[in-house]
Amino acid sequence: MPAGIITTIILIVIVLVVIGAAFTIVQQSNRYVIERLGAYSKTLSVGLHFIIPFVDRIIKKVSIKEQVVDFPPQPVITKDNVTMQIDTVVFYQVTDPKLFTYGVHYPMRAIENLTATTLRNIIGSLELDESLTSRDLINVKMRNILDEATDPWGIKIHRVEVKNILPPKDIREAMEKQMRAERGRRQSILIAEGEKRAAILTAEGEKASSILRAEAEKEVRIQEAEGRARAILEVQEATAKGINMIKKAGADEAFLRLEAYKAMVEVANGQATTLIIPSDLQGITGLTATIAETLKVTKK
Repeated sequence: MPAGIITTIILIVIVLVVIGAAFTIVQQSNRYVIERLGAYSKTLSVGLHFIIPFVDRIIKKVSIKEQVVDFPPQPVITKDNVTMQIDTVVFYQVTDPKLFTYGVHYPMRAIENLTATTLRNIIGSLELDESLTSRDLINVKMRNILDEATDPWGIKIHRVEVKNILPPKDIREAMEKQMRAERGRRQSILIAEGEKRAAILTAEGEKASSILRAEAEKEVRIQEAEGRARAILEVQEATAKGINMIKKAGADEAFLRLEAYKAMVEVANGQATTLIIPSDLQGITGLTATIAETLKVTKK
């Protein structure tokens, strides 16, 4: 093959390679920072772009997705001079690729150091108990401080979470003993409250039972009294009806005296030892004898 043809083929290949390198495709959620002759030129967003070969250069490919970085435990000292180990998790997102590229050298290392110093400042103003129970407050303070500090770097801090708080071993043992004592105290309180409630319920049950028994006895007495009253009333009504019937029949004095004699017989009934005769009857001796004979006949 002639040398001219080979040279032409080589030149065509080089031109194709150069043209291919002049076109670049930026993928979704990525940004490319372009320098032209060593100076910042532009930031390429999603799509197909043309850059001048050997003049423009992709200096940094930046992801704008939210990212998570977990920093190792940092030693901090509380206000009451207790040393603890605290590790944090930071959620961040690059909002300006240019500032992220030129704003700070090693952005992640800068965020880690900033997180450690901020955490030491916040924990240093809190005592041990406050630091253990104020995670939300610590998270909010750290997020606000880090977000403000990283804004010139083109970074947005969305969340900061305190992952673990590890007090010294002796402190943890003391806290566990205190927790067990507190649980024992709560258990004793619950048992006492349960016994108290049971006693109250028992007393209330006995009270209700006594009231029901009293109400039942009262109802029985009322029913008995009403029954006796009705019986007396019926007897009185029957007596009144009998008297009215006697009056309507026109009974004479002899009949009334005879009825009185019958009543005397029933009163005596062979049981009385003494019989008192009214004065108006003492003069009727013969009639009394007749009554006596009648009684003898009745007994036989």
